Amino acid sequence: MSKILYGEILMPGSDQEQADQEKKIRRGFWQTVKKAAKRVPFMEDVVACYYCMLDPDTPTRVRGILLAALAYFVLPLDMVPDFIAGFGFTDDIAVLATAIAAVKSSLNEHHYIAARKSLAPRE
Repeated sequence: MSKILYGEILMPGSDQEQADQEKKIRRGFWQTVKKAAKRVPFMEDVVACYYCMLDPDTPTRVRGILLAALAYFVLPLDMVPDFIAGFGFTDDIAVLATAIAAVKSSLNEHHYIAARKSLAPRE
């Protein structure tokens, strides 16, 4: 398998590329979260990243990194297909962890509150 270049995956694209990625993320994010919930040990951070990406106060560079990482998570075409049992989300986890480390200072309590509310069991 070829070497994964996380820096290239997480590079923010043009404004049009970012707008296209955001549409794709919005369409598929929650469905992917449901599939990956038990496989991604830091799902609250991932959902907080989603809300950070949507936050208009998020710096452009941070937003670009989150768009790239969340698109990689949501879109079905990646280095290790998500349907492969036991391994499908390992590359997604690596990309997400790298993105979270890069933008951690931009994730705020409001993003985490929204994440916890979204992930709370419904009655």
